[in-house]
Amino acid sequence: MTLIETPSPNWDARTLPISMIVLHYTGMPTAGDAIGRLCDPDAKVSCHYVVDEDGSTHRLVAEEHRAWHAGRSHWRDIDDVNSASIGVEIVNPGHDWGYRAFPDAQMAAVIRLVAMVKDRYEITRGNVVGHSDVAPARKRDPGELFPWHSLARLRLALPRPTKNLMDPQWTEAGFCLALERFGYDVTDRMAAIMAFQRRFRPELIDGEIDAECRMILLALLLPKPQGDD
Repeated sequence: MTLIETPSPNWDARTLPISMIVLHYTGMPTAGDAIGRLCDPDAKVSCHYVVDEDGSTHRLVAEEHRAWHAGRSHWRDIDDVNSASIGVEIVNPGHDWGYRAFPDAQMAAVIRLVAMVKDRYEITRGNVVGHSDVAPARKRDPGELFPWHSLARLRLALPRPTKNLMDPQWTEAGFCLALERFGYDVTDRMAAIMAFQRRFRPELIDGEIDAECRMILLALLLPKPQGDD
């Protein structure tokens, strides 16, 4: 894919091997606003790639460097998510500026980019995540309108389980223990539950642990022959 080189000075050295892809929305009125901030040395934020709504893709930070996109975050025993991840910002105004669906051209570019990066570093599907997954108490992006199913059908992200679901009837404590085992930081239980719903049951994000949530989480945790590769 053709990349537009738009260097950001905001990066430092990695301390971990690359094992994750973190997807964000920009959450600003325009692509120009977002890129300007991600390249502003005073802002102290950045990412590796920005994908515009027309599919054009900017490279801001080289993959070998640690970009500053995840902030305070955690996933599957990793606390320095920035060091372990490639950060992809997807242009969308987000919840504060008129959240909307992601255009087909944009998603086609996101899929190509994720496929390339995932293959390059042998990243498992379970480690292709949203910003809200790694920072549930702080972030909502890429949000409930992001079409994770488009990635999942190409084995680029975990699918939402839909078959042979069984209700383990966990208590709230049991559900949160299972959620932590799956990868979430459950320090803020409500935020973690809502982040899980936003990712795997986006039509109802209410923070309530119902049978459907329990069944989906159990299915994600059950061992599968193919794992989450």
